[in-house]
Amino acid sequence: MNAPLLGQRAAVILLLGTLTALAAGALTASKGGTLADATLIGGATFTAAVTFFHTIIE
Repeated sequence: MNAPLLGQRAAVILLLGTLTALAAGALTASKGGTLADATLIGGATFTAAVTFFHTIIE
């Protein structure tokens, strides 16, 4: 009954995706992009990063 809600592999993949998205959004905002631009780029980066890390992490 005390099973984890999320497996270790999934947690690592989501963490890496989140960190990658935050970095991309912060870099976009720091280079003069608007908040909307940073959010959209962060979201797209999150999707790409999760797909990438899902593929390479076994």
